[in-house]
Amino acid sequence: MKHAWSPGRRAIATALTLALWFALAVPSEAAWTLVCREDNDLHRVMADGGLAPVRCAAAAEAIRVAPEGSGVLILADGYPDTTTAFSRELLQQAGEKRLRLFLEYPGWLPDVAVGKTRGVSLERVVAATDVFGPALARLSILAVHDCHYVPVAAPAADLVVGRVAGLDRAVFGLEDVETAPILFVHPRGDLMVSTTKLSQFVTARYATKDAMQAVWRHVLGWLQPDAPAPTLDWTPTVRPTYGPKDALPPDAVRRAIQRGIDWHTRARMLVHADWKDKYDEYRRASVVDPRQPVGSAPDSSWPAGDGSHGVLEGVASRIRFDGTQPIRWSLRCDSNGETALAFALRARLDGDPRSRQIAENLLDWLYFDSGLFDPNPSRPTGGTLRWTPDSGALYADNDIKAILGGIGTAALLETDQWDEVLLKNILGNFRTTGPEGFRYRAIHANRLTKLGWEHFWRDPYVCLAPHYEAWIWASYLWLFDKTHEPILLERTRRGIRRMMEAYPDGWRWTNGIQQERGRMLLALAWLIRVEDRPEYRAWLRRLAQDMRKCQDASGAIREELGQLAQGAYRPPQSNAEYGKHEAALIQANGEPVADLLYTCNFTLLGLHEAHAATGEPLYREMADRLAEFLVRVQVRSEAHQELDGGWFRAFDYRRWDYWGSNADRGWGAWAIEVGWTQGWIPTGLALRELDLNLWDLTAGSRIARHWPEVRKAMLPREDNPP
Repeated sequence: MKHAWSPGRRAIATALTLALWFALAVPSEAAWTLVCREDNDLHRVMADGGLAPVRCAAAAEAIRVAPEGSGVLILADGYPDTTTAFSRELLQQAGEKRLRLFLEYPGWLPDVAVGKTRGVSLERVVAATDVFGPALARLSILAVHDCHYVPVAAPAADLVVGRVAGLDRAVFGLEDVETAPILFVHPRGDLMVSTTKLSQFVTARYATKDAMQAVWRHVLGWLQPDAPAPTLDWTPTVRPTYGPKDALPPDAVRRAIQRGIDWHTRARMLVHADWKDKYDEYRRASVVDPRQPVGSAPDSSWPAGDGSHGVLEGVASRIRFDGTQPIRWSLRCDSNGETALAFALRARLDGDPRSRQIAENLLDWLYFDSGLFDPNPSRPTGGTLRWTPDSGALYADNDIKAILGGIGTAALLETDQWDEVLLKNILGNFRTTGPEGFRYRAIHANRLTKLGWEHFWRDPYVCLAPHYEAWIWASYLWLFDKTHEPILLERTRRGIRRMMEAYPDGWRWTNGIQQERGRMLLALAWLIRVEDRPEYRAWLRRLAQDMRKCQDASGAIREELGQLAQGAYRPPQSNAEYGKHEAALIQANGEPVADLLYTCNFTLLGLHEAHAATGEPLYREMADRLAEFLVRVQVRSEAHQELDGGWFRAFDYRRWDYWGSNADRGWGAWAIEVGWTQGWIPTGLALRELDLNLWDLTAGSRIARHWPEVRKAMLPREDNPP
């Protein structure tokens, strides 16, 4: 007679069967024995995950205590200075116990020559096979930051290092790339070798997390092939402040602003008199470009400045093996003006007196003490700002950021002490703008001195690139509103019309066309302020709607490329082109990456000013979503206080992590740019929080008091234009 089992008895039997299978499949003793220090990332993550690895101080001890048939990982405690010691005797002892070994950064291998340690510059790690599964398919890219490796002649490798282009994949393959093995199984069959230190994945912030999880799942699965391979999990040391679905606290925006401003102090971006000579030290040591010196971060024990000696440019994109990042030591004109406005808004937000003083000091340093500004209108360079102390390049695109920072700061601090220099700064750019309303993206001081400003005033030059033209137009419109000088409006209106009639196929774009749209928003919003026409509103609406098509549910605005032939800094079109010039964060349209250095930061202000100018809900709705995204992705880090409160350039909103193509030779995915990013994001958030907009905030400016005298000195006579 057959008896039917009850559901309860069936469940018990199933559980017993699974328990028996697990007991047979997994050794009763430790499956993994590690040779490493206690603070090794892999050891800590495995221990925290309940995998109970046994840790030994030496390889001989590990081989002795490891259960027969288990896995031993000999990790690189001396990395990158010292390779890992290994010997034929240890290998023989492991073989006698049928152990499988994982060896990092070896100084010796059986039957394989090991070369001297090499470092990487532009090279990245690539999956050369499909052994890692769908999470890390062949040709997938990993960021093993500051990779040091020993070159070996491995017959085949699962991971290799080489110079490749692409966001997530080596899109041009590996055929034309000189590669070196990073991870491979030795021909013996019982030894897996990593030529670098893969076990430093948390400290060195290897990316992406899902890629590194796939690597370790494969390694641990290979060490114990008869057991289910575990998936490791950890909290990155540098991560977004909030997840995509986290409920934001009521004061989230205010806290983001305060943290964003306080970052300048924590990171020692504000130069102090005690260590300002470091700028010259790094400038002299720079072998790449003395105008853009890069060096170690200021020590956290150094005193923070108060703006009296300027603000440094920011954090370079390179991540070192210890998780730190070098600093861009440039003293840029634009960064100082932008940062002043952000500090002034912080002072208005919570009454912080130090922020108010820093804002004032920064503008005083920029216009009166730095030597960057030429106040003499009789010189051709009068009214312009040099990019840096070591550069004669005069960028209108940089001047305007200082100008906007200056007019906003003056209004917030209720002072007119910078009115005359700001007026000269606007006119220094306007008088080098031609009759069609366009200005060269950069005019060198030597060329301007040689040709004279009148040459550029007459030059019918056209530049259909909003990145270089749009915001300086905004300053001409703003000044027209204060002075009612017709030529300010005439030339600007002519340039804007020509720009919008060429949209989109005629536009020249820099790192992507999305940022060009974002930069035009402010110029169009302020054009409507001085001359409200349906046509202008239609232009503004069209740009915003095109950007909304790329706005993710998270609020992120996806980067987009224009026609490649129109791109100045396009994605690399070959592996060899990777890292040779400035570049986009994406390789192709559709990739889920937002740019916080060129697009999202400036777009927030543009949308905010567009809504203030028109009252149309479209701009407010887009700005609301974008602002929430920016609050969520602000950097949070207990381990790296010098990064906490910052915003990196690149963010992958599907992974919800900092990731992008690092092809840009100067300002890559993990850069934090003072001013452009770290100034305008808090500024946009603070204007919204305070229910202010830049146009109305500065409406009471008395800059026109200086107009007759400065105009006479800097522009041609009204009755005799050159």
